[in-house]
Amino acid sequence: MKKEREMNQEKSKILSKIIITAFALVLVAVVLITAKNYLRDDITDRTNLVINHNNVTSRLQRENTQVYIDENGNVYLSMDDIENFFDKYIYIDEKYNMIVTTSDTKQATIGIDKKELSINGSKLDLSAPVIQRNGEYYLPISELTKVYNIDVNYHKDSDILTIDSLDRSYITMTSSKNMSVKYKAKGFSRTVDKVKKGESVVLVSKLENGWAKIRTQKGILGYVKQDSLTNEISIRQDMPEQKQIEGKVSLVWDYFSEYVTAPTRSGTMEGVNVVSPSFFTLKKNGNGAIDSNVGQKGEEYITWAHDNGYKVWAMVSNNSLKETTSTIMKDYYLREKLIENIIEVAVKNKLDGINIDFENMYAEDKDLFSKFIIELAPRLKEVGMVLSVDVTAPDGSDTWSLCFDRNVIGDVADYIVFMAYDQHGTSSVEAGTVAGYNWVEANIKKFLGQEDVEAEKIILGMPFYTRTWWYANGDLKTTSVDMKDVDRILPEDAQKAWDDALKQNYVKYTKNGIEYEMWIEDVESIKAKLSLIEKYKLAGASYWEYGREDEAVWPVIAEALKIK
Repeated sequence: MKKEREMNQEKSKILSKIIITAFALVLVAVVLITAKNYLRDDITDRTNLVINHNNVTSRLQRENTQVYIDENGNVYLSMDDIENFFDKYIYIDEKYNMIVTTSDTKQATIGIDKKELSINGSKLDLSAPVIQRNGEYYLPISELTKVYNIDVNYHKDSDILTIDSLDRSYITMTSSKNMSVKYKAKGFSRTVDKVKKGESVVLVSKLENGWAKIRTQKGILGYVKQDSLTNEISIRQDMPEQKQIEGKVSLVWDYFSEYVTAPTRSGTMEGVNVVSPSFFTLKKNGNGAIDSNVGQKGEEYITWAHDNGYKVWAMVSNNSLKETTSTIMKDYYLREKLIENIIEVAVKNKLDGINIDFENMYAEDKDLFSKFIIELAPRLKEVGMVLSVDVTAPDGSDTWSLCFDRNVIGDVADYIVFMAYDQHGTSSVEAGTVAGYNWVEANIKKFLGQEDVEAEKIILGMPFYTRTWWYANGDLKTTSVDMKDVDRILPEDAQKAWDDALKQNYVKYTKNGIEYEMWIEDVESIKAKLSLIEKYKLAGASYWEYGREDEAVWPVIAEALKIK
């Protein structure tokens, strides 16, 4: 009996331990679950930075950089942080001792040793200078609101700096009662602020569980119940970018020498929604001056284009003036002069966009050309115009290929135009196609891969010409042949053979005792290249140049790109 009683007592002890252990485990679990709603992860040793309702304090670039407020209340951010949050292309121009920065529609310079700000060419005085702290330049962000289109507010009582983009949604609501703002969207959570009845807050978002994320008047982010808010007011809405061309771009270059007037055009061009007339060229040794051949004929051309629903993205060519181009690219104020001249003629002639066609540049000027595009883009966007930039295939010679940073150009410009020709040109040591399908596709992959250009930015340029090749006195010779003239120059007995890798017809023929070769650009070869636009989801196509094509190509283009 005694032994049985002892056994029962032992069982009771074991059961009690099990119950206590289970209770402890449940308690630990509850604590672990709720602790994350109370444990602080705030950064309290510096001014907090909230940009567009996100606390980004932990993303400040260096431990020794932070938001700085001087004795006059001027608010500063380091140049590194400006680069991180607002302008990844900001840089110091050492020649003129100034900082150059851009935003969506603004291009600005800030004097380092003088309190002067220039925005899109207009000069303003700064009340706060650029300063140096811990070996780093700090910019007065409170005075750069027009540059970056932002609203800046420092909340002294909470030591929080809030910055809001003025092109983003901003909604306010009113508290219907006194309430606690929670760290998490849960009742059991740390209180981060108090809001009184009738106080206005910024609505960040509404959650499915009945909570809302808000920002208080102190700049503090947290959560409250949606039913505690009333009187929703939209101060401003998101301003999505409006594309000038809906659907695919179909651009044709309309080239005429800078020494002649614009051609007379009548009727319509099937399959086209953009024309790019060769209106402007750099003036040789002109330090940013440009020659224009618009004139009365050009004005009539623009009127014809607009009357028929075409956008006009006029070409600005450097005419392969290597030294003139280099001189301009190497000097900020010469680039600015060129940009001002481009804006002036673009506005004067009521253009819809600009097509930059700079070729034959020094490879060492690559980054400077990128700066020119970076500085031009916001100026054109401010006046509602599109910027497209012509570039060559990624791999090639210094002055033909290595002079372009396609990644930067593709990031900054509205469109980057891949001139997918000449695969084999006047400098080639062997005869070959101007634009074989496999070569074009391989380079599209390079744009998307090694160059990291977005597909929706790429316009695929196609040739309306080919080349015929022959040998004379042992030397390889070539001349271009317009697409429309191919059949005219071929002998009647010439036999075309389809090359499925190139997606072209090839022909070898003899004429006057000389043997010729030609890889033909025709409707079928263009149709094949057009298929790459849909395959890789590119922005559209362009064609060099109007007047050299076979008329039968236009309905093919219209169908492929769905151009009405």
